[in-house]
This record gives sequence, C-alpha cells and structure tokens, in this order.
Amino acid sequence: MRRFALASAIAALSSTTALAQPAETSEPPREAPGEVIVVTGLRLPREVRDVPTAITVIDRAQLERAPQLLADEILRGLPSVGTFRRSSSLVADPTSQGLNLRGVGPSGVSRALVLRDGVPANDPFGGWVYWRAMSPLGIDRIEVAPSGASALFGDFALGGVAHVISRPITGRSIDALLSGGSLRTGRAALRATERFGELGIAVDGEAMHSDGYTPITAADRGAVDHAAASDHGAAGIRVEHTRGGSTTHATARWFDESLDAGTVLTTADVTTISYGGGWRLDRGDADTGSQLAVELFGGHQLFRQTRARVAPDRSTAALSSSQRTPSNNQGGSVTYTFRPWTRHAIVVGADARRVTGTSTDALSPPMIEPDTLVERSAGGEQRLAGAFVEDTLRLGRVDLLAALRLDGWQNLAGQRTLVRDSGETMTIDLDRSSELQLDPRVGALVHVTDVVGVRGSVYRAFRAPTLNELYRPFQVGTVLTAANENLRPETLWGAEAGPQILVSNVVVRATGFYNRLEDAIANVTLPMPVDGAQRQRQNLGAARIAGLELEASWRPSERWTVAASETFIQSEVTDAPAQPDLVGKRLAQNPRLRATGELVFDDPRLVAAAAQVRYLGNQFEDDQNTLPIGAVVLVDARLARRLGAGLTGFATVQNLFDRRYLVGRAGVDTEGAPRTFELGVAYSH
Repeated sequence: MRRFALASAIAALSSTTALAQPAETSEPPREAPGEVIVVTGLRLPREVRDVPTAITVIDRAQLERAPQLLADEILRGLPSVGTFRRSSSLVADPTSQGLNLRGVGPSGVSRALVLRDGVPANDPFGGWVYWRAMSPLGIDRIEVAPSGASALFGDFALGGVAHVISRPITGRSIDALLSGGSLRTGRAALRATERFGELGIAVDGEAMHSDGYTPITAADRGAVDHAAASDHGAAGIRVEHTRGGSTTHATARWFDESLDAGTVLTTADVTTISYGGGWRLDRGDADTGSQLAVELFGGHQLFRQTRARVAPDRSTAALSSSQRTPSNNQGGSVTYTFRPWTRHAIVVGADARRVTGTSTDALSPPMIEPDTLVERSAGGEQRLAGAFVEDTLRLGRVDLLAALRLDGWQNLAGQRTLVRDSGETMTIDLDRSSELQLDPRVGALVHVTDVVGVRGSVYRAFRAPTLNELYRPFQVGTVLTAANENLRPETLWGAEAGPQILVSNVVVRATGFYNRLEDAIANVTLPMPVDGAQRQRQNLGAARIAGLELEASWRPSERWTVAASETFIQSEVTDAPAQPDLVGKRLAQNPRLRATGELVFDDPRLVAAAAQVRYLGNQFEDDQNTLPIGAVVLVDARLARRLGAGLTGFATVQNLFDRRYLVGRAGVDTEGAPRTFELGVAYSH
C-alpha cells in the first residue's frame, strides 16, 4: 500500500523519534515488500528516503495511543519541538501558544509556520497558534520539518513548518470520544463522514471543560489565586467534490476558547471563524503528469483579555486593563507542478495575504488625574506576497533540490490613539514600512547504499514582525512588555547535515544543525521602566543556535516498539548593540537538552500500552539569564483495550510521579500541571 501525505512542509526522510514508528517513518530497501510512505517534500510528493532534510511524522496510530489530551501536548513529545514556558494550552494564555523548533524562538510568538490542510493556522494578527482548535480525533497525521522553510512558504517559516493534516473522507464513518478525569476535566468529540458518489462531506466537533489547577506556586500564592479553569468548543465542516482529475473543496470552522488564568480578574478569551475553498486539477500520471492547485482562505478573530493589579502580598487585586483585539485576514495561493521527465519535477507558485487588526486597552490605573492615560489603541494593516520556484532531480544515487523565493511585505495604515481622563484624545499616524526578502534553499541526499544515506541542506529564512509585536503591549504576572512599531524582520541563515541508517526494523538518524538568527525579536528588559513597561520587544543584533539531534527506533516484533531521541541546543546572543550586556547570554525559554523515550506494546487481542518519558533541561525565563527554571523528568502513559462493537476503553496518566516543576517566572513563579488521570471510551465505525 502506498500512502500519500499532502504535506506543505519541507518533507524529508521521516524521523523515528519517540513518537515515530519505523513502519511509518522509514522506507525499506526498494526491493523489500511493505508500505512506502510518500510525503510532500518541499511541496512535492516524494518517498521519504529521497528528500535531503529531516522530518518527523506523527501518524494516526500514534495520535490514538498518545497519553496527552491536546495537539500541542502531543507535539511536545518531539525533542525538536518547544512551546513557550513549557505550558500546555490547557492553562496557557492563547498569546503564548507559539511553536519553536530547534530553539529558534526567544519569545511566545511562533517561529514556525503551522499549516492545517495547507492553509496557515497561525493567528494572522499575533502569530500564535490555537492548538485547542485542532482536535486529535480529526487529525490523520502531523508532519514536522524543523529547518528554515521560507524558500517555499515565506513568512513564519523561519524555524520550520508543522503541517496538521485532516483525516480523508473515504466513505461513511463515525468516530466519537467521551472522557473525564482529574481536575474535573471532561471532553466529548465527534467526527462523521459520508460520501454520495462524487460528493464527500465531513463534520466534526469537540467540547472540553477543565477546572484546572492553581498555576501560582504555593510559596507565592495568595488570596487572589485559584485554579485556572478553561473551556473550549470547536466545530467544522468540509465538502469535497471529485470528478475525473478535478477536485473542489470548501471548509468552514468555528472555535471559541475561554481561560481563567488562575488569578482574580485575569482572563483570556478568543473566538475565531475561518473559511476557505480550493480547486485542484491533476493531469497525467505520477511520474510525468502535472497539477494546478488554487487555494483561497480567510477569517475573523476576536481576542479579549483582562489583567489585574495585584497587591504585593497577593491578598487583593483590582482590574488593571481590559483589552479587545479584533482582526481579520484574507489570502490565497496558486501552485503549478509539472514533471518534464521521470525523476525530475518543477513547482512554481505564488501566494498573498492581507491582515488588519487593532488592539484597544481600557485602563484602570490606581490613581486618576486629568492627564492620566485611560485608553490606548493601536493597529494597522499588513500585506504579504511571495513567489517561488523549486526544482528537484534524481541523478543516479543522488537526490538534488533547489528552491528560491522572493517575498515582499508592507506595514501601512498604522495608527496609535491615546485617551486621557480629561477627554483629551491624541491620534498619531505611524510610519509605513516595506521590505523585500530573497530566500534560497539547496540540498542533496546521497544514497551510499540501500540502507545508508547522507544528507545536507543550506537555507535562508525570515519572519516579519506581526501586528501584535508592532502595536500590542501585553502583561504576564506583574511584568508589562511594550510593543515596538520600529521592529525589523528576523532573518536566519542555517544548515543541517547528517547520516541515516535504515535496516529493516531499525532506524538511526543524526542531524547536526547551525543557525545564525539576525535581528531576533526578543522581550528585552529595559534599564528603566517606560510608561510602566519593564520590558519591550526589540531586535537583538544576532544569536547563534547550534545543536545535534540523535534518533533511534527499534521494532523487535510486531507488538513492541522502542524509541529514543534527543535534541541538544546551544543558543547564545552574539551581538546586541543596544544591550551589550546580553552578549554571551542564552536565549530565554531555550533549554540546552530535550530528550524523549517511548516503549509501546500493541496486541489487538490483549491491550495497547504506551509509556513516554520526557526530559526538559534547565532554561532561563528572561533575557538577562537571572531567572533560572530547573530541569524535570516527566512520565506519561496510556492503556487501552478493545471492548467490541467498535468500542475501545482507555485510561491515561500524565506526570505519573507528580513532579512539581516551574514553567514561568514573570514576576511570580508558575508551575506545570500535577499528576492527572483520564478515563474514557472511544467509538469508531
């Protein structure tokens, strides 16, 4: 059987990290029988052994056996994946739910592009990701490519790409899940599909509530602190029509999330509506055919947040600000793929996107005078567009690829309005800005033998500052961070290389990588507070991020899988003209070592059991490296048994040994989730 993953990520030889199975992430020698996985390598469907860069695939079977509840929690089992402050989206503010890969990302904004069925899923205003909108029940696989991908995907692909691919519509099916557990957590999810000849329809929905836990550490906790409860709901529909080589689709999705951050008057809520449609025409066969694809998408988002002014002893709190940030976006892409001859393919494409949004803060200062600021708002419009070309070629035992992309973007209609208690209103028109960026990527993979290969690639990538970074201030704990409309884009030069060994049921891979991040946008501590802000988003001069990934997987039998992997990262600020004392400091929120091990036993006649061990190394909360966050070892496990009639019962535990560990130190210390259990039943027909 040949499987295809329409991944818009830099696909490469599939990894066998702790969440990957050899049968799904490596190809046996060409003459061997069995399944061959084809992923969309650099926008092209290619066998995983033939693409010269690293990718990890979390397939459907791995999603079903994962002990974690949410998509971001599952992804954090990959050592190359990091989320800001180690926090799960179960309790993390939506604005901190970014994704960084291989340590490229010194703040909460995502430095990786997240795609959902080929469409950008990063919030267009802020860059963060609404992970709770992606129910694992509806996901077929997640492909993660941790290296600069702007040569094909432009903005946000600075540190790589993660592609969430929905389950296909193959016919009539019903999948459901119902569970409950500790912290008074309950979730229900449903997915149903039907096909009427050429027409296919899929609907899905999920609802989840948790009373949560108290994130403030016991030593810092006061009367205003309590459990961080959360709720979310999501629903979507997808319609597909296929006739001959032509496929047309349309989608619509709704998502709503409400979070109590665990302190009086500290909340965050978001509502999103997204929509899209596309058309694809395939001509000829897989070796010499062509494909034309068009995709249109858009959406509306409303983010709301309240923040409190807390007494030093945390006995009382008063409303500090109430923030409201509406935004919208529209975009589209077109790609054309043709194959002049077998083993040679060329892709050309273009895409564009428009984003508008304004953030408004209603302020409640402790003392009000006529000149006291009581409201501030700022926002603008951002336009991005790019065009690219990619060429891939097989010459004997060598696979080659080259890609080049030109991007341009504009920030315009920027405006800041300040309102005083006296009624005085001052509106400032902010300067326009625009830039062009040229990003290349080249790579090669040499098949030394049928089981040994050596690969390498070099690349340049970028990320333009979001409207959020340019215009929206934010507060975490007692620390206020100011926006900065003068931010420049981040750029990255990088390279990766390493060997891979694929021998029957054993896969080993090593990847060394080096990245130079220029003009990195970080939350920089100010020498003196400015308008109450202790930090401000600023461009650092440069940072070096280098490291090594080691991965191994062994499948001694059909029932057993053993896997282990680690990512070692050395990140260091190398140039900071405005803050020279930062030179030599590690990037904030960036551990030197992440490692994962997994043991799986799966016998359909008995049980399916999986145990996962994760090590998170020490890191620093702040750019000055004065607030350390210690290392921790976490153990998660899942046990499931088929009950018949399509039913499966399961039990999971996270943080089995109830380890207490810090996740943040922004004025007040916060900690990760305690030991939690979940019991549930899943149905599939």
